[in-house]
Amino acid sequence: MKKLLTLLLSLTLAIGVFAACGGEKDPVVALITLHDESSTYDANFINAFKAACEAKGLKKSQYKIVSNIPEEGDDCYTEAANFAKKGYKAVFADSFGHEANMIKAAKEYTDVQFCHATGTKAHTENLANYHNAFASIYEGRYLAGVAAGIKLNAMIAAGEFTAEEAKIGYVGAFPYAEVISGYTSFYLGAKSVCPTVTMTVRFTNSWYALEAEYSTAMTLITSDKCKLISGHADSMGAPNACEEKGVPNVFYNNKTDKDTWVISSRINWQPYFELMIDNALGGAALPVDYTGTIATGSVEVLELGVGPAAVTGTKEALEEVIAQFKAGTLKVFNTANFTVDGQTVTTYKADVDDDGTFTGETEVILNGYFNESTFRSAPYFDLTIDGIEKVVAA
Repeated sequence: MKKLLTLLLSLTLAIGVFAACGGEKDPVVALITLHDESSTYDANFINAFKAACEAKGLKKSQYKIVSNIPEEGDDCYTEAANFAKKGYKAVFADSFGHEANMIKAAKEYTDVQFCHATGTKAHTENLANYHNAFASIYEGRYLAGVAAGIKLNAMIAAGEFTAEEAKIGYVGAFPYAEVISGYTSFYLGAKSVCPTVTMTVRFTNSWYALEAEYSTAMTLITSDKCKLISGHADSMGAPNACEEKGVPNVFYNNKTDKDTWVISSRINWQPYFELMIDNALGGAALPVDYTGTIATGSVEVLELGVGPAAVTGTKEALEEVIAQFKAGTLKVFNTANFTVDGQTVTTYKADVDDDGTFTGETEVILNGYFNESTFRSAPYFDLTIDGIEKVVAA
């Protein structure tokens, strides 16, 4: 009896230790995020990761999420290495600045797959266990731009302002290619239905800054006289400003219940996470660079707003554009649809191979359009086209 009690006590202690360690049993995949769920950007990854794990039948003990891991320093490497040591088969990090630490971990733990969003170096590092992933979100932003253009047309028709006053304001995080690609495709979508539209972009120099995004949106509305606001940043700052001023807003990564909300676009990361889980469980190899599309379910526009910002016919117009994307007949960066300094762009070498020199080496104008996310998954479109004004914060 005494031996039995001793055995039971040992088992109880072991279970307690296991629980204290996070219950990691037969670990499979892990996610490292820059912020937590208060950031719309990180929440989009977290929700997709959980959905993918559930869809693939993983137990909660088989996957783990660590949040608020900064880009600066080596915290990301420490977390990635710890996951590798604990037996996780694949680790994903969601922010650009995590890349150096993920590569460092990949070189050290060669039997673990390391995957990274928005990174640029997988195709030049040539590591069998390091991968970049992104999506053709420029198509989603183009769709959101179409919805914005339709809303501008409705406001012009209602006499709220003239066609020449149709200006969009855009709250950008940084003047990086990812942001430039996004706001340019958004603008081209709007221009396709509202040809007089112009756009002013102001940058906050931060991915997540509630007050700065709010004040920047306010400046675009009050000083720049913008009639509709969109952006590429991670807080509710800009939508809050729009609601306060009654200005239509096109959001990113999530939807809101605000009356001024028109539409949102986002990358749906669940298809890639499911692919990553399949690989971790012995399935097909992961591509070096993965670019999800509308066809793979990786690019989405969320349901339209139903408040005062809604315009009848928008849904049908978007369905027509989606059909063109799926058929391959519409190219967002068709060089016939934009100019730079008044000239059509016939040749351009982009900085695809990120070697730190910021020098373009890859010809990307092929077949009459800028081939975005073709030579690597992360965006490299960095042209400033006519009709867009950039204001870079000091």
